[in-house]
Amino acid sequence: KLADMYSRRAIEVTAILVFLFGSALCGLAGEFGTLPVLGDGMSQLIIFRAVQGLGGAGLFAMAFIVIADLFPPAERGRYQGFVGATFGTSSVLGPFLGGLLTDHGTGLIPGIAGWRLVFYVNLPLGLLALWFILSRMPKLKPRGPRQVLDYVAALLLMAGLVPLILALQLNKTQYGWLSGPTLGLLATAAASLTLFVIRSLRSPNPILDLTLFRNRVFRPAILAVFLLGGSFLSIVIFEPVFMINVLGTTATRAGVSLIPLSMGVVMGSMLAGRMVSRYGHYKRWMLGGGLLLLGGLLLATMPPTVAYVQVLVYVLLCGLGLGPTMPLYTLAVQNSIEPRFMGQGTAACQFFRQIGGAVAAALLGAVLTMTLAGTLPAAPTSLAAPAAVAAESPVLASALAPGGMPAAELRAAFAHAVSRIYWCTICLVAAGWVTSLFIPEVPLRKSNAGLGRA
Repeated sequence: KLADMYSRRAIEVTAILVFLFGSALCGLAGEFGTLPVLGDGMSQLIIFRAVQGLGGAGLFAMAFIVIADLFPPAERGRYQGFVGATFGTSSVLGPFLGGLLTDHGTGLIPGIAGWRLVFYVNLPLGLLALWFILSRMPKLKPRGPRQVLDYVAALLLMAGLVPLILALQLNKTQYGWLSGPTLGLLATAAASLTLFVIRSLRSPNPILDLTLFRNRVFRPAILAVFLLGGSFLSIVIFEPVFMINVLGTTATRAGVSLIPLSMGVVMGSMLAGRMVSRYGHYKRWMLGGGLLLLGGLLLATMPPTVAYVQVLVYVLLCGLGLGPTMPLYTLAVQNSIEPRFMGQGTAACQFFRQIGGAVAAALLGAVLTMTLAGTLPAAPTSLAAPAAVAAESPVLASALAPGGMPAAELRAAFAHAVSRIYWCTICLVAAGWVTSLFIPEVPLRKSNAGLGRA
């Protein structure tokens, strides 16, 4: 929304600076002990991650918004394919490299723990990006009238999303769906989101103009990216869980196993972008992502004895199917909306993709916890969260069953739980594919005439 009101370059620079400031604070979390208001080191890290996330949010959206300014829709697919490939690569390799720094980075810089380098490494890279932006990027002035941002609507949206995600992430073996905390958080989320809709309908300058949902392309495309965003993150999170707790691999090998997913996303995203730029038809490539269904089916039916290399092939197929989803839905939306909505329409695609991933991760994490709790009756009720499970060593499984359950039985329990998660993922993919059928094929514009010069 801010990119529709101010210079694109100013918003990009601000996003980078906020992200770097948050990264530096994260690296410093706990260095000075417990602080007033901010609390202990972990509380500081959580707060500083929120600061970092504010900057990161701007970086996600601005990449596609700037490309929309620089290239007409008929050429845009190729460049958005580059961005989609970069996003897919970083989503997989970032956590892997972060794990390496955490495990082996201590001592690279005297006196600095390895996990702090995960944040400090952003600083030189971010400063390099900042130099490029300031020296190379045009200002890209806004096309719409400048009005006061609706901060109340922004607060209502956050007040709705935060309790929603927290309610979904609560351990359901301890806080059931009908428990007081869960119901209270869900009620708060529903009330806040309802007020957000009412406020947006009445505001002269809403942060998300709800009339966009009348657009025949925008409406199904947003739902599709929500569903497919959930499927992507579920593969990234739960495949290492299977690798570590079923195949017994190390955390490093589990991270390496996601590289084929990244490669598939890169190839699928760039190929789809190039083909759309050359031939001008985006819908067929969206539907061609059905390879994801095949890869998901293979993941869902993996036996505990599956070979490591087989899993690599399965995730490669998933990546090839996911690749076209990164750039093409955004391209379809940009091609169909008015120029004055370019910023918020583009950001909405990124927003709903991220929210879809967050909601799916929370729900499927609850599926993992409840399935293991039912399969391993001797396990403690407070099981590790899926992201933590992925980062632990294979001995985590034995910790879940203090009674000394045989390793084969533990592997079977995790295999059953992850299989159930991937069947849910297949449902998400299928729903996203069906939703994509309703996206009309609008001819791509061959000019940005009338949209302003870059």
